[in-house]
Amino acid sequence: MTRRNNGGNTGQMEMAGFPHHALDTYLPKLIRAGKRVAICDQLEDPKKKREALKGKKGLTEMDKMVKRGITELVTPGVALDDNVLNYKENNFLAAVHFGKNACGISFLDISTGEFLTGEGTYDYVEKLIGNFMPKEILYDRAKKEDFERFFGTKLVTFELDDWVFTEQTARQKLLKHFGTKNLKGFGVEHLKNGVIASGAIMQYLEITQHTHINHITSLSRIEEEKYVRMDNFTIRSLELVSPMQEEGSSLLKVIDHTITPMGGRMLRRWVVFPLKSVKPIDERLNVVEYFFREPEFRECIDDQLHRIGDLERIISKVAVGRVSPREVVQLRVALDALRPIKTACLYAKNEDLKRIGEQLNLCESLKNRIEQEIQPDPPQLVNKGDVIADGYNAELDELRSISRNGRDYLLKIQEQETEKTGISSLKVGYNNVFGYYLEVRNTYKDKVPAEWIRKQTLAQAERYITQELKEYEEKILGADERILSLEAKLFSELIVDMQAFIPQIQINANLIAQLDCLLSFAAISELNHYVRPVVDDSEIIDIKQGRHPVIETQLPIGEQYVPNDVYLDNDKQQVMMITGPNMAGKSALLRQTALIVLLAQIGCFVPAEGARIGLVDKIFTRVGASDNISLGESTFMVEMTEASNILNNVTPRSLVLFDELGRGTSTYDGISIAWAIVEYLHEHSSANARTLFATHYHELNEMEKLFSRIKNYNVSVKEVDGKVIFLRKLERGGSNHSFGIHVAEIAGMPKSIVKRAHVILKQLENENSNVGSVGRPQVEKIASTQQDVQLSFFQLDDPILCQVRDEILGLDINNLTPVEALNKLNEIKKIVSGK
Repeated sequence: MTRRNNGGNTGQMEMAGFPHHALDTYLPKLIRAGKRVAICDQLEDPKKKREALKGKKGLTEMDKMVKRGITELVTPGVALDDNVLNYKENNFLAAVHFGKNACGISFLDISTGEFLTGEGTYDYVEKLIGNFMPKEILYDRAKKEDFERFFGTKLVTFELDDWVFTEQTARQKLLKHFGTKNLKGFGVEHLKNGVIASGAIMQYLEITQHTHINHITSLSRIEEEKYVRMDNFTIRSLELVSPMQEEGSSLLKVIDHTITPMGGRMLRRWVVFPLKSVKPIDERLNVVEYFFREPEFRECIDDQLHRIGDLERIISKVAVGRVSPREVVQLRVALDALRPIKTACLYAKNEDLKRIGEQLNLCESLKNRIEQEIQPDPPQLVNKGDVIADGYNAELDELRSISRNGRDYLLKIQEQETEKTGISSLKVGYNNVFGYYLEVRNTYKDKVPAEWIRKQTLAQAERYITQELKEYEEKILGADERILSLEAKLFSELIVDMQAFIPQIQINANLIAQLDCLLSFAAISELNHYVRPVVDDSEIIDIKQGRHPVIETQLPIGEQYVPNDVYLDNDKQQVMMITGPNMAGKSALLRQTALIVLLAQIGCFVPAEGARIGLVDKIFTRVGASDNISLGESTFMVEMTEASNILNNVTPRSLVLFDELGRGTSTYDGISIAWAIVEYLHEHSSANARTLFATHYHELNEMEKLFSRIKNYNVSVKEVDGKVIFLRKLERGGSNHSFGIHVAEIAGMPKSIVKRAHVILKQLENENSNVGSVGRPQVEKIASTQQDVQLSFFQLDDPILCQVRDEILGLDINNLTPVEALNKLNEIKKIVSGK
């Protein structure tokens, strides 16, 4: 991690350590690498130790040593340091318990106090891990094989002993912490496996010496039935929270205009947990619309949110006793900003905003105490001094007066002694060896009074001390020490008293986060011209002129996104079969439909001219390639696994997106599987999901004739002078042409290969042959066309020579210089040699 240069021939020496003052730089690196860091500190004050041992005899060196010990264990899932935490993300620690009938899971963010639990199938727990993205997961070391089989090996984990995962131990830990007789009040009493996982987390906090945790005030159940189900692959392929490509962008990044860290963390949660009830969705949409209609209200909330800071994590630091003076002042500023927000909400013409206004607690007594006790601009650390406000504590004020006015008093002594002795060059000084002194030049030595005590002789002067100077020195030096001690004591008392306000401030933080998210929705909706969707209990998805919310923000300046209509229901048009060329925008159309539905169900306006969204309970995607070859799975195996998951969990209220299903196998197999899946979704009443099915298999267009709710669409193109123009417009009817050769050409495929592909395609089309049904006669005819093409140049069956031919035919011989000719010859040589 660090190195030093020893000079000479030894060069740089790699080192394992780093200076203690560089901890803030290196601790985050260690934690992000998945390491666990034990922090050791001195547990005794060296000065007090020396005083305690003064006069004792027979002491060994060990007796004189100051005790040291581990004061904190920082792990990826248990961190409170701002340098380690991402202010826009939760830092969840998770625990998994493998029960007999179900799997229990619990999540805790010690930096905010959020504590959640749930239980269900392994698939459900895997989905929760994907949604919450914990930084560290605990499990029973005896269950290592089970954990890796169900959840993989890429997660940061820590193994605990089996006794931690017993119901009695877990329940005792939780009941002791919450001070309750049972867990019924939290609504988790019946979740036996979830409770065991939660108890394991509490045990882990004890192991890691995090015992000041009274900001963990409740244990909430993860209410599966309230949220749209999306598996890990859907979250990843729709790029909800992170892009699949480095240069890409995610939905979260586009819509996140939150101001506070709490809002940013809540929005991340909302994106992966869309609602599936009309009432709470409409409540959010009503607030977003109110922000639109009332610019003054919106401006007021926006201004005050900028003053609030990370209320949630500040109050958590209060609980663990690690809050800094500056953070305490920030808390006071945040409480101050709540007043205009509360007033604005109470007078708003919106019931949901009024409810928020009623629930906001101004914590006036705490705000006033901080104002009275803490300086307006204190240092970051208490031991730097000047933390407690003047006028709050009489003893502190007196000590400060001595400390601050000490210089004036010393000048007074200097003037007084000069007048008494007549030594005009007398001056008061200070050093670390014997403190304050009076310095007299040698020429005035004979005027020094007898009661002065000589302390040091210099070449040109002598230094003395007096009884009065010594007394004042003890007073002034003791004052600074006592000031720091008294300030630390007063600050500590304030922090202890602040802990009584933790529940109220946590509620405030949650309400502010909600306001922040809804304000963010209003901001992005205004910026990108979104409209309010109609969300109801119907089974209709009707999107007018919908746009992809992410792609439209990444288009070059001046280029407009081509919008499209999408209509799905369970009576007339359940399955849209979408064909069309490569690169025409089929995948974008599928994704934008899912994203518009998702935005509507998190309570945001949508990128469209109009949208009616019949509630969706699950979103499934089988979009794009996702090889797990490194894990021994082929593209086709992954495709089939994901398709099986969809078909086993789909309901008539689900939204299903299939893109190029079956392309990982032979054409006949692919068509057969795709046909059977679409038929199943159409014919089984329990699986009548609204479906978008993009495919290259034009044979599937025939399904429209056989099944009433399957309709063909294509993403149109225009062919001009042999060139293809992508119109990106969805039109009724199937397409019979993929324009794959054109895509290969613009991708930079060698011209000889493109030309040869055109010849083969023409031959196949003349014979009315499909690519999947090329028989022996067709193969022989294709081979004969290959011979015809090559007779015009070389009588050789070698595509490299075709490429050489194209290079030579493209030369302008009349204008070629000798150097250019040699360079071209060298390029041809490289083509032939394959280098």
